[in-house]
Amino acid sequence: MEIATVRRTLNHTLTELKRAIDRYAVAVAADLYALAWQQAAGAPPSETREQRAQLKDLKEILSSRRWQEEERRQAAATPPKSVPSQPKRTVADAPRVRPDVTRASEPVVRSSRRKIAPATAPPRSSAPPRPPVPVPAPTPIPAPDPSPVVKARPPRREEPALLETGQLWEIATELRPLLEQTARAGSTITWPQIHKRLPSLPRLHADDQCVLLWLVDEDGRKAEPLLSALVTVGDRQMHPRFPAVAEQLGWTTPGGVRPHSAWSYEVLKAHQHWRHRR
Repeated sequence: MEIATVRRTLNHTLTELKRAIDRYAVAVAADLYALAWQQAAGAPPSETREQRAQLKDLKEILSSRRWQEEERRQAAATPPKSVPSQPKRTVADAPRVRPDVTRASEPVVRSSRRKIAPATAPPRSSAPPRPPVPVPAPTPIPAPDPSPVVKARPPRREEPALLETGQLWEIATELRPLLEQTARAGSTITWPQIHKRLPSLPRLHADDQCVLLWLVDEDGRKAEPLLSALVTVGDRQMHPRFPAVAEQLGWTTPGGVRPHSAWSYEVLKAHQHWRHRR
């Protein structure tokens, strides 16, 4: 799709989204907001910078306390969908088994062949009682040594699912100002620190992290230092995926220079570039 077509379609969606917000149409606004981010992903970030800034402002309205209260009110006012009741199945009565009981009106016939003999007492023995046989005491069996306790390993943390393209563009729009602020402070930042600064940020797959950093720098202007170099691991060490992200952005390591030294120089350039910018 051409960039002009993407802009035209996105601007129309933004207009409809603003109208839905004015009418407090909660469900319609949520659908239009997600659609707008999907449409913005159809062009390079630098071509939809203005539209994405509008979406960022509209997100503050959609996440406000007043809007959330209206969302709960409309959800409570919506009648629940009636589930059609299923017809009850008719179960045929099982044939009752009549117990084999003699009727009270029928006479009970007793057999005359069987005779019960009177019980006789057993003959007494005249022999003296035998002394009790001594039983040896059981020898205690030593308890077996307890087997070594094997600690169960904690379950491995599963990788989160990949996000949709529109969600990645939305997150990248929020992540870039944070990295610009980090550059102005002359510092670096890790992904756990980013999650603390952006509490609404979901758990990210490692591939999604690379895509986000690429989108952040793709949104920048030409000849700007790479903000993705500021995302580090451990004690301000280069992120292992930075060279791959930077290569996709056209960044090459000068000949004869080690990748770590080139990365350190890129961090220094980012600090100097954003130090006096607002």
